[in-house]
Amino acid sequence: MKALEIKGLKKSFRSNFLIKKFNILKGIDLDVEKGEIYGFLGPNGAGKTTTIKCIMGLLSPDSGEVRVDGLPAHAAAARQRIGFLPENPYFYDYLTAREFLLFSASLFNIPEKEMRDKVAALIHRVGLSGHEDLKLRKFSKGMIQRLGLAQALVNDPDLLILDEPFSGLDPVGRKDLRLLILALREQGKTVFFSSHILQDMELMADRVGIILAGTIRRQGKLSELIARSTQYVEVVCDRIAPKELARIHPDHALRDNQSVLTLAGDADVNLVVESIIHSGGRILAVNPVKMTLEDIFFSEMAGGANGVPTSQSNGTGAPPNPSTLGGKP
Repeated sequence: MKALEIKGLKKSFRSNFLIKKFNILKGIDLDVEKGEIYGFLGPNGAGKTTTIKCIMGLLSPDSGEVRVDGLPAHAAAARQRIGFLPENPYFYDYLTAREFLLFSASLFNIPEKEMRDKVAALIHRVGLSGHEDLKLRKFSKGMIQRLGLAQALVNDPDLLILDEPFSGLDPVGRKDLRLLILALREQGKTVFFSSHILQDMELMADRVGIILAGTIRRQGKLSELIARSTQYVEVVCDRIAPKELARIHPDHALRDNQSVLTLAGDADVNLVVESIIHSGGRILAVNPVKMTLEDIFFSEMAGGANGVPTSQSNGTGAPPNPSTLGGKP
């Protein structure tokens, strides 16, 4: 049974006096396994927050289905299993951190003694010790994010849904939050978080879904997405005449007195290597150059499922020349 399942989720809004209809979500299908960190990646305006609001019942979808642990997401039993941190949390600023968490815990009918112990533990866990009696109006953005995560954990949920949790955090705050989320996974929690920050996604996510313009463009294990996405292959060799090398493969360059051939990802590498050896050359290295998550993301942004990312494309669809990638231009 999946921790979270979304099938055929569609959502639209009307504007201009309800005349024009804007389709925001165009049939979202995704699933989240139990005990994993799922990264929901997309640029601003792609539909990440709208999807999360539909999961949480803050918006009613036009069509589609959302299930948590096999239960309809709107069911009370499903709600009990979810902890939620919105993108821009706003809490009662006249309360202290302790008072706010006690109030949040009371909504789940937690006994008072247990509630006070839980709140004390959560304050320590999110790094707010010493600030528990400070009014929230005096909290920084990072401190509010920490408090929001504590609030999301107050009912000991099985599934955490975090909308842009790293927004506004400094590098130290982002690192602390990453470590906390990774620790939650070790405890068996499932974490679904949205972000447009690629670095955080690569450091944390087990699986990734890329959403663009209201559709899921790619989904899967991060390691598999990167492993399957070979941009090009570099064959490094020496002891072979440039004229002979040009006959074997025209796309080559000189780097540190070594010849580097750049082959398309689907090229017959073995044939090229055998030809170099047969011509008296020596193979020094064969390096498949994989796409990073950033490369995959920008490739999808450019509209190609397997193309060279926009940031490194030479405009022809061919792999980039190695002389412009770390060598002399």
